[in-house]
Amino acid sequence: MARPDRSIDPRIIKSAEKEFLANGYEKASLKEICQKAQITTGALYKRYKGKEDLFCAVVADTVAALNAVMEEKCSISVEKLSDEELVTAWEMNASTLWWFQFLYEHRNGFLLLIKCAEGTRYSDFQHDWVEVMTGKSYEYFLETRKRRLTDASISRDEMHILLSAFWTTIYEPFIHGYGWEQIKEHCKLICDLFNWRRVLGFPSV
Repeated sequence: MARPDRSIDPRIIKSAEKEFLANGYEKASLKEICQKAQITTGALYKRYKGKEDLFCAVVADTVAALNAVMEEKCSISVEKLSDEELVTAWEMNASTLWWFQFLYEHRNGFLLLIKCAEGTRYSDFQHDWVEVMTGKSYEYFLETRKRRLTDASISRDEMHILLSAFWTTIYEPFIHGYGWEQIKEHCKLICDLFNWRRVLGFPSV
């Protein structure tokens, strides 16, 4: 009895990732993907419903990793945090570098989501991700106001705008193909640019 070729799926994913990165979802060719994976189109359609289904399979691990991080962050009960924890949550250096390290480990999938997803269910990924981040961030901010740690007045819409600007500075190095050393230097610039303690009205340290 012939053994199933278990190398087919990894070959498809690898070939599809390269094609989507090179041409974006809309211009990507299933024919090219199949040729480079050395399979027939019939073999591909046995595994995936079509091009979008294949794109989603390519980014699945990255999406799962991002969702896991966000679920962990959203599970934090801000009411149980100390005053110091609420304020230091806005410190930039360590947390921003952590995000860059995490995203760099998932850089191909992340780049597909932020640059190559037009035409898929992830077309609005950049906006949707910021919106999720805004929800939890604003919850932190409201708790600081409730405890009179700040008297700054910032609406949820303003928080979304600020975080959109912040996350654009996160996205762009990946779009421009920065290496890790460049990203570390870029991280320092971001931390100098975004002084959340001042914006949110926390005392200077």
